[in-house]
Amino acid sequence: MKIARFSHDSRIAYGIVDETDLVVLAADPMFAGLDTTGERVPLADAVLLAPVIPRSKVIGLDRGYYPDDVAKETQEDGGDHRLEPQFFLKPNTTVVGPNDRVILPAASAAVHAEAELAIVIGKIAKNVPVEGASDVIFGYTVANDLTAVDLMKGDDHIARAKSFDGFCPIGPYIETEFEPDTAVVTGAVNGAVTQSAEMTLRRHSPAEIVSFLSTCFTLLPGDVILTGAPAKSFAVQHGDTVTVSVDGIGSLSNPVARLS
Repeated sequence: MKIARFSHDSRIAYGIVDETDLVVLAADPMFAGLDTTGERVPLADAVLLAPVIPRSKVIGLDRGYYPDDVAKETQEDGGDHRLEPQFFLKPNTTVVGPNDRVILPAASAAVHAEAELAIVIGKIAKNVPVEGASDVIFGYTVANDLTAVDLMKGDDHIARAKSFDGFCPIGPYIETEFEPDTAVVTGAVNGAVTQSAEMTLRRHSPAEIVSFLSTCFTLLPGDVILTGAPAKSFAVQHGDTVTVSVDGIGSLSNPVARLS
């Protein structure tokens, strides 16, 4: 089931995607369930928004994928085990939605993007076992994790580089019945593919990620977890359009601009 957050006729609402229509929900389904109002809005008449605005936090994983099958075998045999996920935090003000413009910050001359699958948490979660993680996952969406790489190198940490407004586009929908093991995540700039990988190359499964993070801090409904990017990040510049796609969920596009 695909769930959208959208604007229509000067209001913001939630809806279930039904082919060419949105079946309007009574309230935020993460808290109020899937009761509908009986109203239908044509998708063509709606403006899709970020499907969730995290009330608490966005968590990102570092080095979420093995580079390839050979590297995976090598690392498991005695190289970089990475037994625990490596993570960072982004403020919720980084979140924007489909087609929202990403403004390049004046402080940075080198911004990179990363195509990622994102987990959306649906329940309060603390010390969740791996086998119980699916119970606290509301669904999955598409994400673009942006980084000011020059600031990251200069600061010697990633806090500022990851935290600019608009540095976490997500959307277009939340898919509640997604199977992450069979999908491909792809990133493109102006239609040219820059990243692509099967999710079988992940270092950690979504259940392992959620379980581990819940031992570090309490996960709250609406929290978004970026599961890491395949291969290397890619540079974006003024005038570019970045598109991130995940099989089974959809595509998320955002124009990039630098204000004079």
